[in-house]
Amino acid sequence: MLKTDQIESPGLTVVLEAITPEAEQLIERACRTCYLSFHRYNPPESTAELIQKVIRKQHHSVLEHAVATFRVKGASRVLTHELVRHRFISPSQESQRYVCYADKPGRKKTRDFDVVTPPTFKYGARDFSEKYLEAVQRCYDLYEEMLDAGIPPEDARYILPNGTTSEIVITANFRELRHFIWVRTNQRAHWEIRQLAIAILKIMKERAPIVFWDFQIDEQNMTATGEVQS
Repeated sequence: MLKTDQIESPGLTVVLEAITPEAEQLIERACRTCYLSFHRYNPPESTAELIQKVIRKQHHSVLEHAVATFRVKGASRVLTHELVRHRFISPSQESQRYVCYADKPGRKKTRDFDVVTPPTFKYGARDFSEKYLEAVQRCYDLYEEMLDAGIPPEDARYILPNGTTSEIVITANFRELRHFIWVRTNQRAHWEIRQLAIAILKIMKERAPIVFWDFQIDEQNMTATGEVQS
């Protein structure tokens, strides 16, 4: 796996699992089918010229022929709940019905319990991170107590906080990825999903630089801007 296929952010790991081979040339060939202009097919020069042209004209449907799949680790369920609002992103998410965070009679622990702590809890004159983690621990202790009493994990999970981490695999075509990046790297987007969107953008700018050429990343503010609205 290439280094650019995995992005590590604080607490978050994004891995490119799969991508359409020669995606940009496929997009060009699909686009040239509309005009039967294969006599102009001369990659890579013709690929960049045509794809950037259709993106500027917002003819984004041809981008749907290429897809990418990502594995996201360390995300909170706050993030994944926002993520699944994008109806054209296909998710497969860790199930709290079947994933158990504690060894119990007749039930083996699947993985350790963990949560995401928002950095804003440590801003300003007061630091709420310790109180937050104390409250999380009380919730987790009750979770284990209910499991001990015979309550199934699918019901005991109700006490677990939104900050609980969850692994998820997502697949989307390039058109939807451009849209996702456009709306979720905006300064008004939530910080955690911005972190995910920027990680995906970094990978896509490496693997499909023509399709994502217009996006510029601002590392300091954890945002990105694109030339063409998607």
